[in-house]
Amino acid sequence: MFNWFGKKSAERPGVVAPEAPVAESAGALSGLRAAVATTGKSIVGKIVGLLKDSTLTDDLIDEIEEILIRADVGLDTATAITNRLRQRKHELGNPEDLMNFLKQEFTQILTPYERANQLVYQPGVMNVYLVVGVNGAGKTTFIGKLANRFIKAGKKVVIGAGDTFRAAAEEQLEVWAQRAGASFVGAGNTKDPAAVIFDALKQARDIQADVVLLDTAGRLQNKLNLMEELRKVRKVIDQGMPEGARLEALLVLDATTGQNALKQARVFQETVELSGVVLTKLDGSAKGGVILTIAQEYKLPVKMVGVGEGLEDLKDFNAREFIDALFEK
Repeated sequence: MFNWFGKKSAERPGVVAPEAPVAESAGALSGLRAAVATTGKSIVGKIVGLLKDSTLTDDLIDEIEEILIRADVGLDTATAITNRLRQRKHELGNPEDLMNFLKQEFTQILTPYERANQLVYQPGVMNVYLVVGVNGAGKTTFIGKLANRFIKAGKKVVIGAGDTFRAAAEEQLEVWAQRAGASFVGAGNTKDPAAVIFDALKQARDIQADVVLLDTAGRLQNKLNLMEELRKVRKVIDQGMPEGARLEALLVLDATTGQNALKQARVFQETVELSGVVLTKLDGSAKGGVILTIAQEYKLPVKMVGVGEGLEDLKDFNAREFIDALFEK
């Protein structure tokens, strides 16, 4: 139960606190391995095949750079990696040496975010998760799965359907709320997302909820209006959270769209002060290299990944496990 007289959070909204996240179900690593397998084949498998009977030349390094880019490792990141590879090409005499080099490069990119790679739940205060992203990225499904995890951990959850511009969004989210056993606040007669967010926070305070999950609009027909709406939503959240509550603003990206999805990251970051990224549909993508771009070029931690359609197919992202899975023989 939410403790209204619990300790006051020392962090400003959006800053990761040190407490551990709610534990996920068993079998996370096996699920991650399966999800990363396609990306592993598109990067590691192709590079190993490329070097099977060849020495490492500048031409082959150009092909390695192309392989990385096709796997949606960003251009700047891929170029930086292959530039360092050119400097050390005479040291790397076989595919195993090259794999160790790449593994080290990937590790250096991702490990600075190891602590931030946790979706934090802080006991004793209200935890608010603002979920943003373009339509079709998987926001609704992510909210439903996360609600399910919190409910199973014994937390009291409120879901707010702030995407008032897509008729199906509220219906889908209400179904997820019913499946998970969470309280639900819909739009009713209003079309104002901020009004729905206000009502959801009020209900959360009234029932002393532990967790509030807030959906937002993601249409791109008028990006300027969308961002203005999100700024208004963020302001309502800052004003509506009780003292000591903490906020994470999460950007949901579809792994299958790779770099195209990332074009929105900077705009969302400027609007709502993102604390991390959720990467959905990783199991159906050969473009998992986008995780490196998110860290290297956007300076954002990946918090969670979706690896399937089931309620349990939402995994905490672990950088070392991701890299081990990527290079697994």
